[in-house]
Order: sequence, then C-alpha cells, then structure tokens
Amino acid sequence: MVIGMATRKVTVTLDAAQLDRIRKLVDAGSAPSVSGFVQHAVSVALDDVAGWGALLAEALRETGGPLTDDERAWADELLGNRRGRGSAA
Repeated sequence: MVIGMATRKVTVTLDAAQLDRIRKLVDAGSAPSVSGFVQHAVSVALDDVAGWGALLAEALRETGGPLTDDERAWADELLGNRRGRGSAA
C-alpha cells in the first residue's frame, strides 16, 4: 500500500474455501494480510478490465465499429451475461 493512500473499509463476502486459501497464503508469508491480498486482487482485476476494454475498442475500430444490438445479445448469451438487451454498456 502507498503511504498516504486514501482507503475505505468495506465488507466483502468470499467463498469459505477461497478465504481459507488466502489465509494459508498469509500464514506462509506469501501475502501481507487478507486485506492486502484483496487489495492486490482488486488492483489486478481493474487493470485487467481496463486492458480488455482497450483491446476490445481497438478490435471494434478495426472491424467496423460498435456492436449492433443483435451482436451484443449474441455475445451476452454466449458469455452468460445477465444484462440482456437494452441495458447500458
């Protein structure tokens, strides 16, 4: 964590098996704390989402622009996305 970084305390629900695995990593010294592990995981996930978003935007630019409603519905169904048609992106 960066000194002086603004933080907020939140409640997060985790699968018991995942929490056990995180605690084992902390006990082994592979993670600083449960909170530290979760902070790192969130940071990695945010970077991942941003990277995929940029990759998708570039692919769309190269292949003709934004998805049509039908293409978005097909992708949502294929990926198991619960948003469905007509939802905000």
